[in-house]
Amino acid sequence: MYTAKFLPEIELRKTKLQNAMKNAEADAMLISSNTNLFYTSGRIFCGYTYIPVEGEILFFVRRPVDLKGDNVIYIRKPEDIPAIMHERGINMPQKLLLEDDVLTYNERIRLATIFTNATFDNSSQIIRNVRAIKTPYEIELIRESAAKHASMYHRIPAEYKDGMSDTEFSIELERLARLHGSLGIVRIFGSSMEIYMGSLLSGDNADTPSPYDFALGGAGLNSSLPIGCNGAMIRPGTTVMVDIGGNFTGYMSDLSRVFSLGEIPELAQNAHHVALQIQDAIIEKGKPGVPVAELYELALNTAKQAGLEEYFMGHRQHAGFIGHGVGIELNEKPVLAPRSKEILEENMVFALEPKFVIPHVGAVGIENTLLVTKTGIEKITHCPEEIIPLD
Repeated sequence: MYTAKFLPEIELRKTKLQNAMKNAEADAMLISSNTNLFYTSGRIFCGYTYIPVEGEILFFVRRPVDLKGDNVIYIRKPEDIPAIMHERGINMPQKLLLEDDVLTYNERIRLATIFTNATFDNSSQIIRNVRAIKTPYEIELIRESAAKHASMYHRIPAEYKDGMSDTEFSIELERLARLHGSLGIVRIFGSSMEIYMGSLLSGDNADTPSPYDFALGGAGLNSSLPIGCNGAMIRPGTTVMVDIGGNFTGYMSDLSRVFSLGEIPELAQNAHHVALQIQDAIIEKGKPGVPVAELYELALNTAKQAGLEEYFMGHRQHAGFIGHGVGIELNEKPVLAPRSKEILEENMVFALEPKFVIPHVGAVGIENTLLVTKTGIEKITHCPEEIIPLD
């Protein structure tokens, strides 16, 4: 199942998960979501990862048919698992952790009828807590994604052609991302959170409220996916915010930059400058042990002092956060929100995105991916941060 390179990494992850299970007084964890299958195996397959509180991980696989390894066991259905465990002399768990945040009701009931003697608890938050602290292996993959992401963003102005609509521009940027190695999908934690490769917001469309818990909205091209570009022409005197996700390695980076067509009002220019001030202040203050709610308050107070609270993190609809964890998914821990109880820890990775929406002009602001180090914050997405003209 594992490559030689991944073997030391999976041992480290197994230890972290087993320690978390011991703290939860659980006997085992059963995983079936794509995100956590990837985390526990280094690949996505159809089936289950079974992690006992002690001993080796087992992979109960339905598809694909060519996986090999002593711990790879092919099954036709999950009901096959108890008999296989009995044959191998593995005790059935008395307390089993399931991904209750992502399992459907029917899946949950089915697993409960298979592990008949077990009590169940939710593993989702336990796994999220473990995944929040990145290993050196994961950090290198995020750095690689960030470097390719930034390289792609450096080339954005050259893709704009006079008379483009936001959709036409977005298509060219999505193509550019794929040419740089993007896997073409953005994974997001959270129910009913949908997006393709990211969003491009131009002019008034940036002020269109979204049903999703994103920093900014956009009407989208169809009511079945109401987010991002809406087909409008990019007009002089407006901004274009590009927020295309960076998934180049299976690990995400997050990056937003602002472009303009012609002169934009002083209010928008000033708001962008304040967003950069917020970013710098948070980078200066952030370090292990700092509550993320304090970072949110710092951002909000800076916006208030500048007289820009009305436009901060939206205008018609405001987002209640200024940043989120980054890893296999977006919206991992920590979430920089006013009521969050989370504390920064070394090797957390998060995206910081102080943004403003100026009516009839568009969105301004910044988003970068940041790493929490022993002593502070390191920015790992590097490309120009000023508003860049398209003409």
